[in-house]
Amino acid sequence: MNRRFAAVAALIIVVALFAALLENYFKNPTVPTFASEYSKDIYLTFDDGPSDKVTPKILDVLKEENVKATFFIVGSQAEKRKDIVKRIYDEGHSVGVHSYSHKYDEVYSSPEKLIDDLEKCNDVICRITGEYANIYRFPGGSFNVKKEFTDSVKKEGYKFVDWNASFRDCELKDATSENLYSAAVSTAADKSRIVMLAHDTSDKLTTVGALKKVIRYFKSRGYNFRKF
Repeated sequence: MNRRFAAVAALIIVVALFAALLENYFKNPTVPTFASEYSKDIYLTFDDGPSDKVTPKILDVLKEENVKATFFIVGSQAEKRKDIVKRIYDEGHSVGVHSYSHKYDEVYSSPEKLIDDLEKCNDVICRITGEYANIYRFPGGSFNVKKEFTDSVKKEGYKFVDWNASFRDCELKDATSENLYSAAVSTAADKSRIVMLAHDTSDKLTTVGALKKVIRYFKSRGYNFRKF
């Protein structure tokens, strides 16, 4: 009898809690739902472009697959390929600052030099797209960057973005598209929020070859594709 009473009491408590959650949701629709709170997201990011050979091919794949991505561009390259940057922007992708020169010795000579380089790149972005970017990727990532550099970027109002998965298309020598696909899948394993690093420089045709397969793999596993 006591066990039956305890079971009924527990059921009443569960029902009451569920009813309270529903009431709170309808009163305040901004409260995250179960689906949004526990969704799986992937952010495709491309560094070091734009390039004539590879960036348009990447854009073609993204358009075909109806996926948005984020391009962290190099200003000196963008000045020569304004039409490609404009296409990135016009097709709904995010354009972020990577560097103007991408010369580590210059960029990391002081926090002031880094900010000068960052803003020079952002001026290029604004002249092409009509908008300044507010996202930044440190050349090489922020993993080993001194705090004074990251603090300077934050002080200027930028959000910097690293990665936790990668095509490894700048690491693997003579890699095939299949190698890059395997790298993307293995480095992203068991992550619910993936920021994927890839590159769109002119020597990254194998990245293009792997991209569609990577996208379809993560679609098949229920990931939502996001941009910054």
